[in-house]
Amino acid sequence: MPEAKNWRTRAGDADWSREVARARGRGARSNVSGRFEQRSTTPFHDGWSNTSNPDWDHGWEGADVPARLQTEAIPERAKSIITYNTSPDISFDRTINPYKGCEHGCIYCYARPNHAYAGLSAGLDFETRIFVKPGAAALLERELSRRSYKPAVIVLGGDTDIYQPFERELRITRSILEVLSRARHPVSLITKSSLILRDLDLIAPMAEAGVARVAISLTSLDNRLSRAMEPRAAAPHRRLEAIRQLSSAGVPVTVMTAPLIPALNDMELERLLEAAAGAGARRAGYVLIRLPREVSALFIEWLESAYPDRARRVMTLIRQMRGGMDYVSDWGARQKGTGPYAQLIANRFSIAAKRLGLDRPIADLRTDLFRPPERVLADGQMSLFGPEEDGPPP
Repeated sequence: MPEAKNWRTRAGDADWSREVARARGRGARSNVSGRFEQRSTTPFHDGWSNTSNPDWDHGWEGADVPARLQTEAIPERAKSIITYNTSPDISFDRTINPYKGCEHGCIYCYARPNHAYAGLSAGLDFETRIFVKPGAAALLERELSRRSYKPAVIVLGGDTDIYQPFERELRITRSILEVLSRARHPVSLITKSSLILRDLDLIAPMAEAGVARVAISLTSLDNRLSRAMEPRAAAPHRRLEAIRQLSSAGVPVTVMTAPLIPALNDMELERLLEAAAGAGARRAGYVLIRLPREVSALFIEWLESAYPDRARRVMTLIRQMRGGMDYVSDWGARQKGTGPYAQLIANRFSIAAKRLGLDRPIADLRTDLFRPPERVLADGQMSLFGPEEDGPPP
């Protein structure tokens, strides 16, 4: 894996400065080649272009992205839409992700390495080349109609955000919710976007029926830090307002203080929980920062540019909680870490959550209301008997 570029020693390098200028407004600072690629490229200056103007492209070779990065939607013709997992430290066994890649640009996102499987970078490609699944709703109807299907909570947004900017126009998440609503299928939504309020007309009735709940990610109350870590995500006050409106509508909301990053946002833990409880959140959870594969180098690169004064301390503490490494993928330990500092965070979270009433159990989502969509045969025609062919609906 390529080493992270040292911002302080390369700040005067024209090539590196221009690479950073092109990434302005994004989370990652570079676009290193994916780990499966046989060749990699590095932008260089041939002496002809005007380096004082970051938008001037003439004379730059090896750069595979334009001066002003634009986000591209890449349609994906998926064959299935529900992804199943058997991870012992995750409380659900199935997810739906309408998007791969995320324009929010969260520098810490553990899903970044997945772009390497498409021959793309976990850096800027992840934020600007978004795979979208326009046929998700139809696929979901087909999968829910299978005779062998047994309902359990589907998590929307286990990897990338289901309400990232493209959702405003594509409305893929909403189309999935419409299918789940008609089928009365239990769903848990995870997001850090206030766009979720657009779909309150679907989510609130489902919550009233006991088949929907929401988790909102809240990482900082500091606008500057939030903007740096998550450049295109909703501001902290908008996330709190989303919690408030969802809770007022009767939707059970969990606040996720995730990820917690030592010496960067972990000192806000109690304030985050207090703000969320004040907005109406019922439960809380946390996850320590995870730096798998390419994410480690990208995070260090970002850290040295955005917070050079504390970069060394942040990484030292992370490694103390990961057995001396940037990341350990062991079940159980990967989300909470190990060692004294990890235990201190766990204790602080437990005490604050109990004090604020955010540790109380909530009812499981119901599965007994599920009604399979009308079964669709291979030729696209509706079944003669519809969902009743397996017996009467519940």
